[in-house]
Amino acid sequence: MERNTFANQRSFAGEKKESMHRRCVDHDYTQSCIYLITMTTENREPLFGVIEGRPDAPTDSPDYPHIVPNALGQAVTDEWWGISSYYPQIEVVAFQLMPDHLHGILYVRAPLPCHLSRVLSGFKTGCNRALRSQIGRPPVPPVPLSVPPVPYVATQSQRNEKSSHPSHGQLFSPGFNDRILFRRGQLDRWKAYLRDNPRRLLLKREHPDLLRVRRDIVAAGISFSAIGNIELLSYPDLLQVQLSRSLTDDQIAERVAFFLDAARQGAVLVSPKISKAEKAVLNAAFKERLPLIVLQENGFTDLDKPKGALLVDACAEGRLLLLAPWPHHNERITITRAQCLALNEMARQLCAPPVS
Repeated sequence: MERNTFANQRSFAGEKKESMHRRCVDHDYTQSCIYLITMTTENREPLFGVIEGRPDAPTDSPDYPHIVPNALGQAVTDEWWGISSYYPQIEVVAFQLMPDHLHGILYVRAPLPCHLSRVLSGFKTGCNRALRSQIGRPPVPPVPLSVPPVPYVATQSQRNEKSSHPSHGQLFSPGFNDRILFRRGQLDRWKAYLRDNPRRLLLKREHPDLLRVRRDIVAAGISFSAIGNIELLSYPDLLQVQLSRSLTDDQIAERVAFFLDAARQGAVLVSPKISKAEKAVLNAAFKERLPLIVLQENGFTDLDKPKGALLVDACAEGRLLLLAPWPHHNERITITRAQCLALNEMARQLCAPPVS
């Protein structure tokens, strides 16, 4: 959306609501760019297949977590990889199907004749054709045949009744989430995120309390949203990591050694990880698989999860807790000095001994 259009419509939009479907203001969605796209099924119904494998299997093993698509899931996969046949300006870089959603990376190499949303609307139309072709047919068992088929698509009238959008009743929920590639190395991280998605789902099923967002967790009189091991808050030795930005490299090395020694002896390190020195301490402790509590400025959406495979593993193993005192926001903002001070004060209160 252009800036002037955004400004003209803003006064009529009402109160701003949390949404993962907003488009980036001032970005031209017809020009060359790389996008990470996410779409979910209506009501997050698991319509596309089942996840198989073991979370601890090596990445090159046939037991590494992966989806076994049913007929509808395979049709959706074919539609995604076929986008380039309709829009030769687009290269399909990667795709990951999940039982109730999908992630895909698209590279717009040359200017499009239409907005990217029109491209994705066409993709959905093709998927809806596949949905209609399956209605009334018996379930097709996925491959391999030893896997029981996932519960299949309801009738169209049933889907309309269940839909939170009564006039909608389509395979996918309205809209889509897009992330725009801005930084070096971001594409490799996106690809790793897609590959790791099935494994994260299996870990979440095995450790539901450690990998889901929990609300209204009260500690030291402060209410947080949290992901990870809540029990870390009850450890007897919580040690705050608050270090000046002015420390030299030698001083940082000394502080890293001090905090690592304390953590090895049972302390749980607590910090918002803001300054260079604080990041050095927590990164070193993380590499040694020591327990950490990290406070962050941005909150969590209901379906949020730790960012990256290493953080997922740390939460699943019970050695990490992420705490957010404030609501989630989509905008990229720079943390303020007041917020830094507030997070450090919260860390101090969490580590303070209880008043007897």
